[in-house]
Amino acid sequence: MKFIYGKNDWSTIERGEENCYLLTNGLGGFSSLTMIGSNARNDHALLMACLKAPNNRYNIISNLGQRIKINHVYIDFSSQKYLDSKNNRSGFNYQSKFSFEDIPEWTYHIHGVEIIKKVAMRQNKNTVAITYEINNFTNYEVESEITPYMEFIKKGAILSLDQQFYINENEIKSNNINLYYKTNGKVSTYPTEHEENLLFEHDERDGRERHGNVAHNHKIHFNVRPKESKEFYIVYSTEKINDTAEKIIDESVEYRKQLIKTADMNHDIANMLVKSANQFVVKRESTKGKSIIAGYPFFEDWGRDTMIALSGCCIATKQFEDAKNIFRTFMHYCKNGIMPNIFPEGNNEAMYNTADASLLFINAVYEYYKSSNDVEFIKEAYPVMQEIINCYKNGTDFDIKMDVDGLIQAGSGYDQVTWMDVRIDDILPTPRHGKPVEINAYWYSSLMIMNELSNLIGEKDQEYIKLADLVKESFTKKFWNAGKNCLKDVISGTDADNQVRCNQIWIVSMPFTMLEREKEKKVVQTVFEKLYTPYGLRTLSMDDKEFKGFYGGEQLKRDLAYHQGTVWAFPLGAYYIAYLKVNDYSKEAVNIVENQLEVMEACLREGCIGQIPEIYDGNNPTISKGCFAQAWSVAAILRVYKVIEERGIY
Repeated sequence: MKFIYGKNDWSTIERGEENCYLLTNGLGGFSSLTMIGSNARNDHALLMACLKAPNNRYNIISNLGQRIKINHVYIDFSSQKYLDSKNNRSGFNYQSKFSFEDIPEWTYHIHGVEIIKKVAMRQNKNTVAITYEINNFTNYEVESEITPYMEFIKKGAILSLDQQFYINENEIKSNNINLYYKTNGKVSTYPTEHEENLLFEHDERDGRERHGNVAHNHKIHFNVRPKESKEFYIVYSTEKINDTAEKIIDESVEYRKQLIKTADMNHDIANMLVKSANQFVVKRESTKGKSIIAGYPFFEDWGRDTMIALSGCCIATKQFEDAKNIFRTFMHYCKNGIMPNIFPEGNNEAMYNTADASLLFINAVYEYYKSSNDVEFIKEAYPVMQEIINCYKNGTDFDIKMDVDGLIQAGSGYDQVTWMDVRIDDILPTPRHGKPVEINAYWYSSLMIMNELSNLIGEKDQEYIKLADLVKESFTKKFWNAGKNCLKDVISGTDADNQVRCNQIWIVSMPFTMLEREKEKKVVQTVFEKLYTPYGLRTLSMDDKEFKGFYGGEQLKRDLAYHQGTVWAFPLGAYYIAYLKVNDYSKEAVNIVENQLEVMEACLREGCIGQIPEIYDGNNPTISKGCFAQAWSVAAILRVYKVIEERGIY
């Protein structure tokens, strides 16, 4: 799927900054700028290197200043907003086209000169390659001058004007970081200069720091004679450079094509999501394994997010070795039956504040088995799964334990252990202590899975099915909310119990479920009526007095709205799977889901091109917010396409 944008898409600089691209390198590093080539966020960068995978990220090359000289006149074709709008760069006025399929590509037309720019990242390396194809149709010699803007600072920081940069014929040094470069242009160097007060429009709207600074100490010059066409390149890397930019670009494109071939899916949107899903799979140096970044540009790799995203990012795409690698990483760190939510970094201990990651692990392992038929891995993982069940039964950390009715309760005090986990000092915007509905959905499904797998490997443990029967009986008695034709969100004895939230949808979409079909249909119908939007499910019904329909502003305001009505994309995948299930995967049901999924193409065109974001406003979800690319969002929708294709629809 190729996304093409034209001049009508950047009639103003604000419109030009609405969308960006994302390239990743499998280490946690990335390259991301807007479709007009500007920085609209502090975290936008041409080269955001990851010096220790996956979270030790540094903004190395922020961007490139670009100007061209035709008949002795300099014309700037770079774009950037500044605090003083009089300094804005408006090169987008010369931009004719932006496209993205596997790499971003810009086309400019400037008084008879055509410039085509491409950018690519090398997999598993902190390397970015840039090429400029310059077609000079004029009678004048043309000189193009590129000014790399550097930062060499931790992701999210602001460059100090005291920071110095040192350059020799193939290397730049600053802040104890060495960066190598290679080009077929002519390099001119000079003492470090700083450019101040870049305006990050998208950070400003979210109450983040709105300005930044960059440094420069060299320019790269390309000359093209009249009526001549030439290609120039620049490569930056944290390692010595042996290959050409062209080879790096070809490798990048071929890598993504192989992902499509392996996944073997048919729908154009599904194939785009296959490539997008792979961008979240990263190495983790501390564990010598792999993990999944929760979202770009803000998040790191978290246990809960990984277990939700893994099914779409690795299993649906048939990246089975990556899936096993990730499973093993988490199995190694399982403690008291709980998977880590945050891995150890440096001197920091791993954090285990999640009630759902372990149960999601069991369900993801089962999905892996159903797709791969890998019985040997089931034997390997089975003891860890046994430990999880036993610890949840007998009680473990964070007040996670089974009650006498067989249901799981979790959380107390200020510990937020479900995915609705915001805490602001002593404020819990969405307290869910007690027996959360989705945790018990995962619990029941896990018990049924353990029953099946124990028989598969010859254990034949009948305790799992007995306990599952108890859970089912208790759940159906205590969670049904007859007055609202849906499920309670939590059993806690508070008003929160009867709030209509999206968490109930997993009761219907899990591999094994507890409700009779008619009640499942009512859950799906209520979720559609109260929570459905084309880009995600609302986290709280608009009828609720605590509903907040706008997400934005300072951190406190964002946190208070985060799970109180904000639309999240990832539960939408569970909704579609549940809808197909309760309608017996009929042709009519599939057609309805297909028609509703068509708008995902528009979703993929907005925000981060080819990606699905974290969230939208609850009132009217039109602009992507939060992380512009979210692993579980992409994975959830990709799984829907996988289910449809497995049914032989495409």
